[in-house]
Amino acid sequence: MKRFWDNAATAPADGGWRVTLDAKPMRVPGGAPLTLPTEPLARAVAAEWQAAGGAKGGETSYADLPLTRIAGTGQERIAPNPEPVILELARYGESDLLCYRAEQPPALAARQHAGWQPWLDWAARRHAAALLVTTGIIHVAQPSDSLAALAAAVAAYDPLALAALGVVVPALGSLVLGLALAEAALDAPTAHGLATIDETFQEEFWGTDPEVLARRARVAEDVAVAARFLALLRP
Repeated sequence: MKRFWDNAATAPADGGWRVTLDAKPMRVPGGAPLTLPTEPLARAVAAEWQAAGGAKGGETSYADLPLTRIAGTGQERIAPNPEPVILELARYGESDLLCYRAEQPPALAARQHAGWQPWLDWAARRHAAALLVTTGIIHVAQPSDSLAALAAAVAAYDPLALAALGVVVPALGSLVLGLALAEAALDAPTAHGLATIDETFQEEFWGTDPEVLARRARVAEDVAVAARFLALLRP
């Protein structure tokens, strides 16, 4: 799309903040003004719009506005009915990446244990959600109390945070890592590194593939943007 505005700014409104384009409120596709709960998030979204396209008349796309996309998803798609998204995210606890370990080679198994077990221990302490570990890919049924505790943790988030978790959790393949990231117990590069232990281990022996590296970089960027969004949401 062509940039049709000169200046993006912020303004207080409805107990939150709005982004304005030439003093007019920016709107989500359905027509409602985008309302953000914290000033830092509003300023970051405004900065995206100020940079997009370079200047009035320049070409831009929603790919240049990742924070805006998350916020719009939260307000327009999730807020009217959060339950489906809560259920979808909670299901990742049933098959969390951190619970499925390699039997061979021993070096990979040891690396997985060293990287992943501390975060399963964190989930047990922080959310009373002890999860079982298995080897291989055969599904292991998790304790119902633990799954309920993880679902309750997800349900505590507001629609905008759920939109960010909707990026992070599938990207990492782990609800536990997603919750740790949302609670600032873990940073984005570390979370992504933990989620790619298997890939990077194999590359040490077989070398790298440019397409795999490019895909991993895109996922890392998605995780970083969503983590930044979550941080900007915090009071």
